[in-house]
Amino acid sequence: MPPIQFSSGDVIADRRADYARMLSEAGDHAAAAELFEQALEIVPGWTAGWVLLGEAHQKAGQVQQAIEAFRRVDELDKTGIFGAQLKLALLGAAPTPDTPPSAYVEGLFDDYADRFETALLDKLNYSVPEKLFAMVGPHAPFGLTVDLGCGTGLFGVEVAGSTGRLEGFDLSANMLAKAEEKGLYHHLAQADLSSALTTEALFAEGLAKARADLVSAADVLMYLGSLDTTFALVRDLLKPGGLFAFSVEDAGAAEEGYTLLASLRYAHTETYVRTLSAGFGFELVDMRKTDIRMDGGKVVYGILFLARLGG
Repeated sequence: MPPIQFSSGDVIADRRADYARMLSEAGDHAAAAELFEQALEIVPGWTAGWVLLGEAHQKAGQVQQAIEAFRRVDELDKTGIFGAQLKLALLGAAPTPDTPPSAYVEGLFDDYADRFETALLDKLNYSVPEKLFAMVGPHAPFGLTVDLGCGTGLFGVEVAGSTGRLEGFDLSANMLAKAEEKGLYHHLAQADLSSALTTEALFAEGLAKARADLVSAADVLMYLGSLDTTFALVRDLLKPGGLFAFSVEDAGAAEEGYTLLASLRYAHTETYVRTLSAGFGFELVDMRKTDIRMDGGKVVYGILFLARLGG
């Protein structure tokens, strides 16, 4: 994946962008946008600069200008690492993607890995791993647990003592490196849960299908919209009668099965998850609605599910 070019490569443009950031931090987003525009006159191909411009316009309430900036990002960013389609969808200028670009999610967590646990545990009151394990624990021990989107291994810490073997998969190589430092996982590998083509890592190196007693996805599915590919994968991973423990952000009474939030995460309705689970042969064992973290000073509510695959 190419590095995100936060420097424009031009000293004068970078200086104006730095001043613009200072204005934005002070709350003067319209003035910040003007300076970003001046920087982009010098370096019109600077993708990250167009992102910063779009965000400044958006915060200033200048919606149409924000849309134009994010459309430029979409033209320049062939990998999708800046998530322009997500930003445009939030502004009503593009359809909501079924899944975000893999490069966007990978870049997000590669950048976040070093401060991930400090941010979640110390600042955001993140509680999904322990709450999810409270649902799973009564069904232990497990022969094999597959931790999807394992991140730095926070759910692994909870379940390691209750499983004979623990495998972890994540899109972010930097998150996997942090998980490896914990020394809990017997196998770690990179995999993209949004793509059936790239989930072959879960069956590579002699790893068979129908091998897991428990599959977990703690705070993972909110980075996906449609969950069909993930449920199909979990069905392939589990032994008959195996358990799937997972969380979603709660979309409440939304009309659609899932919705894109301002955080650029997805929220899912209980009805959507229940219907999808049944369609893939799962029986709901337990479900709990609860707060899962803080975000921007507000409580984020989620739904924790425990489902069993039919034999």
